[in-house]
Amino acid sequence: MLEIIIGIIVVLSIILMIFTLLNNKFKLAVIKIEKAEEDIDIYLQKKKDLLDRTRPIIKKELKKDSFLDALDNNYGEMNHFQRNDNLKTAYNELYKTIDENEKLMKSDTLVSILEELNNNEENIIGSIKFYNDTVVIYNHLVVSFPSSIIGLFKGYKKREFYNNEKREIFEILNK
Repeated sequence: MLEIIIGIIVVLSIILMIFTLLNNKFKLAVIKIEKAEEDIDIYLQKKKDLLDRTRPIIKKELKKDSFLDALDNNYGEMNHFQRNDNLKTAYNELYKTIDENEKLMKSDTLVSILEELNNNEENIIGSIKFYNDTVVIYNHLVVSFPSSIIGLFKGYKKREFYNNEKREIFEILNK
């Protein structure tokens, strides 16, 4: 009888250790994702500010009434995926305008802003890569056994990626 009780205690201890280990993996992944989201939001805000600083220069040089007006559309109400897409479109429009009007590159202020914008873009790419890599780990925990049981009890849901590349990799790994 004593052996059965000791066996049950050992099995329960092992289950508790596995639960704790997997729960800690979830918590670590969530912390990393939240940090990456925070960094991305900071870099996206900086990108918006830099793009906003280019607007008056380009309007003045090209004698336009409006430029990059999409930056004003509900920016505060967007999630970070939508903000990224919105800013990427504005960024591409800026460079298209500069390519079409080489005289814009004579402005030292604009050139300086573009350098900052390019450095910031590298930071965004790095943060998004970190976010996507962490989401792959997190989503794997959400769908794989036995961590999926903990995910179910804790209410963890799969997270979205920033691009389709990571989503395709995850789907391949998931099969």
